[in-house]
Order: sequence, then C-alpha cells, then structure tokens
Amino acid sequence: MADVALKGVQKSFGSTKVIHGVDLEIRDGEFVVFVGPSGCGKSTLLRLIAGLEGITAGELCIDCERVNDLPPAKRGIAMVFQSYALYPHMNVYDNMAFGLELAKASKAEIDRRVRETARLLQIDALLDRKPRQLSGGQRQRVAIGRAIVREPKVFLFDEPLSNLDAALRVQTRIEIAKLHSDMKATMIYVTHDQVEAMTLADRIVVLNAGRIEQVGTPLELYHHPANLFVARFIGSPQMNLIQAEVTQTSPEGVQVRLPNGSTVITAVTSECIQRGESVTLGIRPDHVTVGRTGIVTGRIVLVEELGENHLLYTDTDDGTRLTARAPGDAKYEIGDAISLEFSGKFCHLFKSSGEALAPSQI
Repeated sequence: MADVALKGVQKSFGSTKVIHGVDLEIRDGEFVVFVGPSGCGKSTLLRLIAGLEGITAGELCIDCERVNDLPPAKRGIAMVFQSYALYPHMNVYDNMAFGLELAKASKAEIDRRVRETARLLQIDALLDRKPRQLSGGQRQRVAIGRAIVREPKVFLFDEPLSNLDAALRVQTRIEIAKLHSDMKATMIYVTHDQVEAMTLADRIVVLNAGRIEQVGTPLELYHHPANLFVARFIGSPQMNLIQAEVTQTSPEGVQVRLPNGSTVITAVTSECIQRGESVTLGIRPDHVTVGRTGIVTGRIVLVEELGENHLLYTDTDDGTRLTARAPGDAKYEIGDAISLEFSGKFCHLFKSSGEALAPSQI
C-alpha cells in the first residue's frame, strides 16, 4: 500500500475556486474519512486524488511519486462509487474480472484474484449470478470486490453506502471496517454521515467550502473541536450553543454569564480572552441533565424516544433551544417545565471569530 500527500492542492472551475490550497498527509495503511456539508468539496477532493479531475495548482503524491499528470489507470488507485456501476449483462465473476482482462492479466491470475476476493467478501456463491439477481448489499460487495482484485495502492470510496437501507448500511459498514483491518490498506472515504465517519476512521478530515477546518481522530474532534463549525458538525445531536459574556478570568478557567444571569466557570484557558468579551458556550447533550434547580429553565418542545434514552428538546426562558439526553424509562411530555444543569468542566468556549479556547491545564 502507500501514503498520499497533498501539498497546496487547488481546484478551480473557470473563475470559481472550489478547493483552496489543501495540505494533507495520509499515512500508509490509514483509513481517512472526508466529511462536510453538501458542496464543501469532499467528493471533488477525492476525484482529484483519483485523477478524474485535473489539479489547478499544488502537488499530489502517491507512494512518494508525483502523480499530477498521470491518468487514473496509472495512479495505483481503485475507486468504489455511490452507484454500483456493474455491467448488467455480465455475471459477478465477469464484472470482477473485467478490469484485469483489460490490464492483460493471465487467465490463471484473474481466476485466482477473483476467487480469493470473492471468498474474502463472502460472495463466492454468487459468482454466476447477474446483478439483477443480487440485493443492494450484495451488489455493493461486488463493486468493492472489483476494486480489491486490482490490488491497488489506495482505495477510494465515494459515499458507497448511500443507496442502502439502514440495516444494510450498518452491515456493510462493519464489512468495510473488517476489510480494512484484514488488508491494512490505505483507504480514503467520503461521506456526509458522521456515524460512518466516527466508526470507520482512523482520522477524520472536516471540510468546509473547499478548506480543511480540522484533522484528527474521531474522539479528538468530538471532545476538542477547533472551532464552531466543527463543534456544530461533529456530534449527533448537535452541540448546544449558548451566547455568553466573560465575567472573570483566572488560571483555573473562565467564568461566563448566560442570558438568564446564571454563571458558569468553564475549564478553558484564560489566555487571549478578556472580561466583557462576547463568547459562545458549547455543551454536548450527553452532558446536560434534568435537575431540580438547574442552570437554565424552560419547556420541552419535542421528545424523541430512542429506546435506551430520550432526547429532550427544550426552549429555555431566554429563547435558546437546548437538547438534553435523558434515560429511556424517564417520563417527559411536550410542554413540561424542566430545569437543566451541566458542569463547567464539560463546556467549550468559542471566541466571536469561532476559534475554540484550549482546555485549561490546571
């Protein structure tokens, strides 16, 4: 397998720039996931790596070789698309073998690779079937198998689970994770589904408007978002955000006042922040609980019953919408008046620029 390096990569369509100087190092054998909202450039960036789009500026290296001007077939990559793109008149065996036949591999080599890959993906009993005789999950495994038989340096996945139902998405996600574990392959995966990103990735790349907002492990992004954009995007349900004002700073943390007058001492560094400055306080729903005398009060506007827990969407008295997670056996109804509380040690603070303040070291 191989590493992938992007150095100042840019892409423009005419006068419209869509990728703005991306710098990224993907290590050999790493599973990296690109996430971001629609139009953020994640699929475009994947197509640049694949060679399906030309790079406007910058340098792309695969296995230490500059590949800017190489066609896709010579980059040592294999791509799995959102659509299965199987040949309907060919059976599974021929669909998987077709690329090797074009590459002039011997019949013995083709047969070995196809059958080994089919066993790996547990589709060896389907080799004689046509695509119309397969389920969606089986078709996606054939598409993945067609990529594996080529023995590429890098696997590229462009939202491969989008066409599957919920149960098949979970099953296929597990299969892709196991495939990476077994093959130790370099994989780059594009998705808008953060559950896929959080469960599959060694590292996640969060993109916004053609720029990288943050790169890190799933837990790094969840617990230490670099800015408001990442805080909003990573985590389901979304992080609660409350406008606040700094009232006191100390080595132990920063005290802020909420719109209802309550104060919270947050465990973040007091560097680069001043008394009276406007900030945004962030707190995950998992860290918000219902109490008798909470930090804020309000009324429930929606209860989502998820089985083992409930999500309580609450409009506070000052007009802020907050989400709390409650036990599944708790009884709450729309319109109930509740008090919500949370600890400052779990809070994040973001400056007016959107930049997150670092956790306090004390």
